[in-house]
Amino acid sequence: MNRTFGEAPPTAPERYTPANPAVWVFVLSEMSEFAFFFIAFLLVKFLNPELFGHGAERLAVWAGFINTLILITSSWFVARGVQGMKRNGDRRRTAVWLALTLGAAFLYCLVKYLEYRWNVEHGVTIRGDLFFSLYYYLTFNHLLHVLIGVCVIGWALIQTLLGAYDRHHVEGLEGAATYWHMIDLVWILLFPMLYIVG
Repeated sequence: MNRTFGEAPPTAPERYTPANPAVWVFVLSEMSEFAFFFIAFLLVKFLNPELFGHGAERLAVWAGFINTLILITSSWFVARGVQGMKRNGDRRRTAVWLALTLGAAFLYCLVKYLEYRWNVEHGVTIRGDLFFSLYYYLTFNHLLHVLIGVCVIGWALIQTLLGAYDRHHVEGLEGAATYWHMIDLVWILLFPMLYIVG
């Protein structure tokens, strides 16, 4: 479209980054921690390929697979919650999606508990060998992050019910969702590394 003389050029749309920059610094620092341990795991695996191959065969792949589905679904729940608030300012629906996210988180914890119990019954303990020590460290560390995520999503749910968010003020809600997506992403990387490839 032709512009008339003297007319200002159209400005590019402002790029939008969800959540507060401080949230991204925190999330990136958390991911850096996991990246360090991923690298350490892969290095130790490179030095002990046979040990790690046999270790993965003894894990409860069914539990890892179920928890992968649970976390992917929970990320969809929390994304729907944020979307509902940003589009319609619908607090009730957003609260329902956040409650479903919490329900999925508790289901994840239940499956993890059943997995650890199954491990003990089948002789898979933290003192078994180096592979199992790393497996327990990484999965328990991730579980702790899930529990922190439960607190974060729970806080966002309370804030939603109290009317702290609306269509134009969703920064806190986006921050909670961003942290939850990070937890999901880390597990998506952990699952094949521990349970499939070994």
